[in-house]
Amino acid sequence: MNIALKTHPPEERRVQANGLEFCVETRGNPDGEPVIFIMGLAAQMTLWPETLLQAYADAGYRVIRFDNRDIGLSSYLRHRLKDHPLKAMAKHRIGLKVDAPYTLHDMAEDVCGILDALDLPSAHVVGASMGGMIAQVVAGNYPKRVRSATLIMTSTNSPRLPLPKAVLIWKLTGIGVKGHHEEAVVERSLAFWQAIQSPAHPTPLADVRERITNDYRRAYHPAGILRQTRAILASGSLSPITRRIRVPTAIIHGKADPLVRPTSAEQLQYLIPHARLKMIEGMGHDMPEALLPEIVEASLATIRQAHS
Repeated sequence: MNIALKTHPPEERRVQANGLEFCVETRGNPDGEPVIFIMGLAAQMTLWPETLLQAYADAGYRVIRFDNRDIGLSSYLRHRLKDHPLKAMAKHRIGLKVDAPYTLHDMAEDVCGILDALDLPSAHVVGASMGGMIAQVVAGNYPKRVRSATLIMTSTNSPRLPLPKAVLIWKLTGIGVKGHHEEAVVERSLAFWQAIQSPAHPTPLADVRERITNDYRRAYHPAGILRQTRAILASGSLSPITRRIRVPTAIIHGKADPLVRPTSAEQLQYLIPHARLKMIEGMGHDMPEALLPEIVEASLATIRQAHS
């Protein structure tokens, strides 16, 4: 029996970092090695599956997750954006500068600031999608802050990589059910989720609807989602940074991912030759319950490699 789990359930707090306030949750063994989870675009920290987080806590780790800037219960910015989203995407694609109030580099500094606020000199980092890009920047630019890296369904953000499926690009620009009331947002989000989820392991729609509804009621800030998107486009290719990663690294990707294509994982392994690559059959751009044991084990194997 893990006594720490009884005495240290999830605890939420607000911390100051990089000039902003972040909503941070910790759980598990407070004396265990810290593992910080970085979520992706438009996603609150609540998107991390409870089963996944608890698996790390059960293994004796100090589990940390947080809302990125401009999402959830963390600080919102107020900057207005230039250019239409499609124009910004086109600029990124041909290598032109994209205007943005902040970039993935600023978001990587947020991670370091949160570690500072928690008095942690370093941690294992686990990033999904955009969070995996942020994890690459932290591991490449701040190597002393990272013990190991787990990069889930992510890429180097290179404009040379294959584009998402056309229907997803269309949906990413906000096309669909109009409105910002609960019903419209839930239906729009549900349609997008159905387009990216794992075809071999679809999550019951009732469960997805409940999660989306709960997230909407927790916090809804569409302007922040647009700024996060612009941060990705303005950051350009991370390949020079990714090449500098020296810590033990796991790359986990779905063979059926329609948003961040499987080629992205292959490029990551090329740039990080010591990394362990795990391609999962039937996995899309999500982390369904059925695949969590595989995802967790691949990550924990890399963390254990860092111990040695």
